[in-house]
Amino acid sequence: MTRVLRGSFLALALVLLALPAGAQQVEPEVFVLENGMEFLLLPRDDQPNSIAAGWVAKVGSVNERPGITGISHFFEHMMFKGTTKIGTQDPVRDAELTAEQNRIRGKLRDLHLGEQYDRWKRGDIADPWDAANDTDEMKALRAELRQVQEQQKAITKKNEFDEVYTQLGGSQMNAFTSHDLTFYFITVPSNKFELWCWMESDRLADSVFREFFEERDVVHEERRMRTESTPTGIYQEQFDAIFWQSSPYSWPVIGWPTDLNSYTREQAEEYYETYYAPNNLVGVVVGDFEAEAAKKSIQDYFARLEKRAPPPPVVTLEQPQLAETRMKVECDCPPQVEVRYPSVPFGHRDEAVLEVMAEILNGRTGRLYKDLVEEKKIATSAFVRQDSRKYGGAFSFEAECQGEATPEMLETAWLAQLAKLQSEPVGEQELQKVKNQVLANTFRQLESNFNLLLQLGYYEALGGWEYINEHPKAMAAISAEDIIRVANERFAPEKRSVALYFRKGGSAAPSDDELARFPEETRGMLKQVIGMIPQMEAAELQEMLAELEGQRERAPEQFQEAIVFLVAKVRDRIAEIEGEKK
Repeated sequence: MTRVLRGSFLALALVLLALPAGAQQVEPEVFVLENGMEFLLLPRDDQPNSIAAGWVAKVGSVNERPGITGISHFFEHMMFKGTTKIGTQDPVRDAELTAEQNRIRGKLRDLHLGEQYDRWKRGDIADPWDAANDTDEMKALRAELRQVQEQQKAITKKNEFDEVYTQLGGSQMNAFTSHDLTFYFITVPSNKFELWCWMESDRLADSVFREFFEERDVVHEERRMRTESTPTGIYQEQFDAIFWQSSPYSWPVIGWPTDLNSYTREQAEEYYETYYAPNNLVGVVVGDFEAEAAKKSIQDYFARLEKRAPPPPVVTLEQPQLAETRMKVECDCPPQVEVRYPSVPFGHRDEAVLEVMAEILNGRTGRLYKDLVEEKKIATSAFVRQDSRKYGGAFSFEAECQGEATPEMLETAWLAQLAKLQSEPVGEQELQKVKNQVLANTFRQLESNFNLLLQLGYYEALGGWEYINEHPKAMAAISAEDIIRVANERFAPEKRSVALYFRKGGSAAPSDDELARFPEETRGMLKQVIGMIPQMEAAELQEMLAELEGQRERAPEQFQEAIVFLVAKVRDRIAEIEGEKK
């Protein structure tokens, strides 16, 4: 199964988990090994005989540079390929075949960046990386490479890393890469915690990056499905590159296509050595375990990892925006708009103010829904999002048109709502309602070991796990005066970037009625996944259906309806394909 679907559900989960937990204090024990690897240990018996465990590498696309964009996400794939002990029948022969592939790919890379780039610059070919433009020498090298790869497949134990866990009771094993971090996690029975320690320390100490070059093709396919085959994907990517002028956040997490083609195994190994050092990792363990026994197992296995020099800091910050930027797009999509402003990084004193502002505007009882959807009837959905990253942030308004409304009408309605925030104090009752909602969210987010695992690891990688406890307090202290101040400081006209999406002539307008029952934040994810379905083959759809059914059994209650909805869509498409064959 591709990681596109998994990534989509994870994106949804993180949006929902962005509501901070906090009324009840969370106090993990911080345990640090001599090699610098930190562990957050939180024993709790709410879910007997179950442990949610994972580790975070403090590295994401923000740590990359032009030429190797996407390499952080690529490592997410590589870390599931096994070690010398797991994933192959013959480690010695496996290493020999890997070296041979590296030699052949090196020759191909030199030809691409030399002869093929020269042909492209002269205008002889349109794409130096398209195999259709290969020279005879390159065709011979590709044939030789395929032969070596087939030899390696014969001794490879596919997906053995996953199977070891699942056969012994592990579940929910997955990973995701963001702009600032890469997170690997799983749920295991309590009596299999030592297995987790061995498995995870082994892949950190002995990953062999098996199928390195083949997996790049998998990532290309993921990029095609996630970005290039969705109605707005490539335009959103372009909008990000416009919005982030100087920051490394300007390139996509999945990377630019030419970079995916060109970086070498040696570059990848150097990157791994730099950012997967134990002193740049955080382990998180939440669930039914004894802390002292867990610390012993952690010491026995993870202490063998060698401490290395601290990774280089991110230096290039975003330049101040001095003029409004606008992007107009025609696509096979509902007319929509995004208005985005530079905001604040994780932990900034104004972050809580922006989160409260978002709570005031969002939801069925929020200002945007009441005004744009119910009263003016110009939008099917409207919401704002505060995106605080490690080295910067963005505050976005997004909405889709209803009926004959235009993107410009939605933008105008947003500016009117913004003007109210800038000039009229939020009423005490409205502000208190929002604060009560924050407190209510606290208990929901503390119920699950898995949710706590994600929050602890995510926040620790960005700046500190204590955010779970402190951020709700900061939100509770926000005043109406704080909102007016921040709304005026952060949302000046020259600071905004606007993307206007218009429906391409002749394209059909999708119905939003069936999505109306889902929260605004969920609709975007559902549309993205639904947009992929027509591009998929029957076999891929069957895999997707099996994955969805599996997720349905394990997913939190708030995801259940969305999964049921997607299952129906996939089944409809499978039936349609089968009908076409008859």
